Amino acid sequence: MVVEAVVRTSWTSANPGRRFLSCPQKGSRCRFLGWIDPPMCARSMLIIPGLLRNINNANYQVASLKMCLFASWLLFVVVWVFFI
Repeated sequence: MVVEAVVRTSWTSANPGRRFLSCPQKGSRCRFLGWIDPPMCARSMLIIPGLLRNINNANYQVASLKMCLFASWLLFVVVWVFFI
């Protein structure tokens, strides 16, 4: 049986954004077959994880604001139903 490798992206601090070949199934024994992209410079390895953290923090803030907005609308509807 021939299994084709798939291209994945590494988001670790050591290799942010580098693409590599791996097996299509995550539970298989062949976890890493080789890098596709050349190594990044030290400066980009410092910048990219910070950018990824900022994106994750922004996504978290957006999700919490959506929950607050939903809660405020729910409270508005409850107050409107009971007092009008």
